[in-house]
Amino acid sequence: MPSPSKKRKLNKDSKPSPVPLKGLEYFFSKQKQNEESGPVSTGSGSRESAQELTDEELARKLQAEWDLEVTEQTTSEVTAKTGEDCSAQYGTKEDSEAVGETPSVKPDIPAPATPAEAAAKVNGKAVGAKQFLNLSSAGFSEDLVTASIPFDESPLVFDPSKYVAHLQEHWSSDSGDASYALLIRCFILVNSTTSRIKIVDTLVNCLRVLIEGDPSSLLSAVWLATNSISPPYISLELGLGGSAISKALRQVCGLDNKSLKAIYDKYGDAGDVAFEAKKKQSFMLRKPKPLTIKGVYQSLVKIATAQGQGSGEVKQRIVDKLLQDARGGEESRFLVRTLCQHLRIGAVKTTMLIALSRAFLLSRPPDADFPTKPASELAALKKEELTEVWARGEEIVKACFARRPNYNDLIPVLLEIGISEELLIRCGLTLHIPLRPMLGSITRDLAEMLTKLQGRDFTCEWKYDGQRAQVHCDENGKVSIFSRHLELMTDKYPDLVHLVPRIRGDGVSSFIMEGEVVAVDRETGELKNFQTLTNRARKDVTIGAITIDVCLFSFDLMFLNGQPLLDRSFRERRELLRSLFHEIPHHFTWVKSIDATSADSETVLEFFKSATENKCEGIMVKILDNLTTVPYLGEEPDDPPEETAPSTPTKPKTKQKTKSKGSGPGEGQEKRGRSRRKPLLATYEPDKRLDSWLKVKKDYNSSFDTLDMVPVAGWHGQGRKAKWWSPMLLAVRNEESGVLEVVCKCMSGFTDAFYKANREFYDDGEESGEPKNTRTQQPSFVEYSGPRPDVWFEPQEVWEMAFADITLSPTYTAAIGLVSDERGLSLRFPRFLKKREDKSLEEASTSDFLAGLWRKQEAKAASTKGGQTEPADEAFDEDQDD
Repeated sequence: MPSPSKKRKLNKDSKPSPVPLKGLEYFFSKQKQNEESGPVSTGSGSRESAQELTDEELARKLQAEWDLEVTEQTTSEVTAKTGEDCSAQYGTKEDSEAVGETPSVKPDIPAPATPAEAAAKVNGKAVGAKQFLNLSSAGFSEDLVTASIPFDESPLVFDPSKYVAHLQEHWSSDSGDASYALLIRCFILVNSTTSRIKIVDTLVNCLRVLIEGDPSSLLSAVWLATNSISPPYISLELGLGGSAISKALRQVCGLDNKSLKAIYDKYGDAGDVAFEAKKKQSFMLRKPKPLTIKGVYQSLVKIATAQGQGSGEVKQRIVDKLLQDARGGEESRFLVRTLCQHLRIGAVKTTMLIALSRAFLLSRPPDADFPTKPASELAALKKEELTEVWARGEEIVKACFARRPNYNDLIPVLLEIGISEELLIRCGLTLHIPLRPMLGSITRDLAEMLTKLQGRDFTCEWKYDGQRAQVHCDENGKVSIFSRHLELMTDKYPDLVHLVPRIRGDGVSSFIMEGEVVAVDRETGELKNFQTLTNRARKDVTIGAITIDVCLFSFDLMFLNGQPLLDRSFRERRELLRSLFHEIPHHFTWVKSIDATSADSETVLEFFKSATENKCEGIMVKILDNLTTVPYLGEEPDDPPEETAPSTPTKPKTKQKTKSKGSGPGEGQEKRGRSRRKPLLATYEPDKRLDSWLKVKKDYNSSFDTLDMVPVAGWHGQGRKAKWWSPMLLAVRNEESGVLEVVCKCMSGFTDAFYKANREFYDDGEESGEPKNTRTQQPSFVEYSGPRPDVWFEPQEVWEMAFADITLSPTYTAAIGLVSDERGLSLRFPRFLKKREDKSLEEASTSDFLAGLWRKQEAKAASTKGGQTEPADEAFDEDQDD
C-alpha cells in the first residue's frame, strides 16, 4: 500500500478522485450502531442519543459529519496541489457543523451551501463531484400563485388580465410555459361541483387565462382536460398497467407493497392513493422541477409512442419523472388519474366545445385581432338575449368539431380567427378524417313513427345487425375505413379496400360513403348475426386468411369529387350513390328499402316483418325531402316555449327537477328544445340525433323494453353461487353530470359460464392476489347510497337488460327530479340479455331515457284504464343509440 506522500505524488498530475458515493444505507447503518453502542462522541463534543432524535434530525447530523469528511479530504488534496491553506478560506469544523445542523429547509428551496460545496471549487473550477444528499421536505407544497384564482366565477365577472401578468412572471422563472398547477386548480374546482353551469364557467375562465397568457399551452390543456391525447382515429394509447404506476409511487414516495396496498384498500381510487402516498413522502433527493401543461402532455405522447425493446423501461422512467416533479397531493392525484385514463371531471366533449366557444367570444391571444364581446356588454343583456349569443358561437364550434373531430385542427384556427363563419370553411369535411355520424331517434312502435312523419315522404331501410362503417377514398385510390366510434379499422377489412376500385363508377375521383358491414354467406347471401362478425380478426388481416366474409350495404353518400353533400336532401344523396357506384352481389350493394308515406301503414308493417325475419334488428325510417311547410307533429303545438339557457344548480336533484319543469333545461334539453321546433330536414347532420331519422327495432316493438346499462358493483353469491358475483348493481348514466346512477340489482338471466367469466373479468384478487377491473371503494362518479356491495367494478361494459316495468324507488336516485322530486326510478324483475360489445360507456342508456320509458309506461296505463287507444305523445328520442 503506497504511503500518503507517494499517493500525493501519484496524484499530482491527475484530477482529484471523486468522493466515494454513500447512500442512505450508510447513514442509517450508523443510526443502528448508535442505538446499540449508546452516545457517540464527535469532534465538537458528545452527541445526544440517536433515540432522542427524529429521523430528519439524525439524518441532518449525519449529513454534517459526512460534509466534514468530504471537506477534509478535498481540502488536503487541494492543498497538496496548490500549496494554499484552503481550510482558512472555507471555514472551520464548527462552521461546518453549524451549517450541517440547519433545523429545516423550506420546500422547493435548496439547502444553504455547505463547506463541501465550497471546497469543491478552486479558482472557479470544479475539483470534486457533489456526492452528498440534498435533503429537503417532500414536494407536498402547493403552487400558491394559482391556488387562489377564482376560476368558478361567472365569465362575465372574471377578468383574466388581473392574473395574467403575475402568472407570466411566475412561469418565467422556469420554462415560461403555463404551469400544470394552473390546470390542476381548474380540475379541483370542477371536481368539487355537480353544477353544469359551474363546470362550464370554470373551464371557460381557465381557457381564457391560457388564451391571453400562454396560447401555446391551450391545445395541450384541452387534451388533458378531455382525458385524451389524440382523436379516436389516431391510435395513441398510453398502454400503462397498474403495476407501472404502483412502482412509480413506491419509488417516489418510499412505500413498500404492503403500505401501498393498505392505502388502496382504504381509498380505492388510484388518484386518491397517489394523494395519500404523497403525504408520506418525507424527503426528496432533488428539488422537483415544476410541471408544465405542455410538458405533461408531451410526456404522455412519449409514453404512447414508445415501442419496441426496452419501451417498458422508457415508459417507467417517464412516469417516475412525472410523479417526482408533481408538487403537492392534488397534482399527484390528477396526474395519476390521467395516467389511468380515469380523470372524470365532467369535461366531456360537448362541455369542452361549449367552454371553448364562450372563451373565444370573450378573449383572444395577444397577437390576434379578431373581434370579441366585452363582458360588460354581455352582462347587460337579458337572459334570452345572452343565451342566443352563446348559442350562435356554440353551434359553429360544435359543427366544426362534428365535421373534423380533432382539437389539433380546431384550436389553432380558433387562436387565429376566433368564432366566425370562416371557421366552418377552415375546419370542414376532409378525406381520411372521419366525421361524426348522424344518429337516429328511437320510436317505440310503427304507429308512433307514422304519426310523427305524417304528411311526409320517407324511406324505410332494413337495419342490419352489423358494424357501421364510413369509407373514404381519395383521388390516388387510398382507402380508409372508420367505425361509428371514429376508430380506424382499415386493416380489419382488406377485402373491402380491395373492393373499392371495382365499385367506383366513371367520373368518381373521391368520395365518403356510409354503410353497414354485415357477415354473410358468400354463396347464398344469407345474413349472419353480429356475433359472427366479432369473431373476425381485428388487426393485420390478410385477404387469404379471411374466414368470415362480409358485404357492405351502403346507405348514404356525404362527399363526392371534393364537394361535401351534407346540405343535399337524402333523396339527392341516395340518387348519386346508386347511379355512380356499381353493385356487386354479396360484396357491395345498397340497403334494402321501400319509399312510403304515412298512408302506407300495411306496406310498412310487411316490410318491418320481412326485416326481422331476415335477421335484421328492425328498420330505419328517413325523411326524403326538405319540406319546411309541413308541420312537425312530434310535439304538442300548444306546449309553452322552452328556454335554451343552461341552468344547472349544484345539487343533481334540483338540477333535474328544474329540467323537468322546463324552466331551465341543460345542454341536452337545450338541443332538444331548439331542434324539435325546427322543420324536419333531410340533410345530413353530423353528431346530431334528430327525428329526420327514426329507428324501429324488434326489441322495441315487443312486449318488453330494454335498457343498455353499466355494471358497477356486486356481492358474493349464496350457496352454489358463493364463488361468483350475484347479484350485481347496474346503472344508467346522467348525460349532464357524467355520473353513473344506480338503478337496480340483477341476478337473473346469467348462465354458469357467464358467472365464471364475469368473476374472472372482475377479479377482486382474493384468490389470484392480483385485482383486475375492481376497486375497494365506491367511485366518486357512481351515485348509490344503499347497502355496501362486496366489490366495486371499474365501469367499462354495457349490458342489455330486459325488465317487467319501471317503479318509483326510495332507495335508488336514478332520474330523481325528472319524474318525482323525492324518488328515483328502479326496475322490477330485471333480466340480463347480452353484453353490448358494440357500445361504449358513453352510449349506455341515460337517466333521461329511463324517465321517458317511465312516462311512456304511465301514459299507456292511463290510456288503458280510460279505454283510450290513441298513444300519448312524449319526448322519447333522447338517447339509446345502436
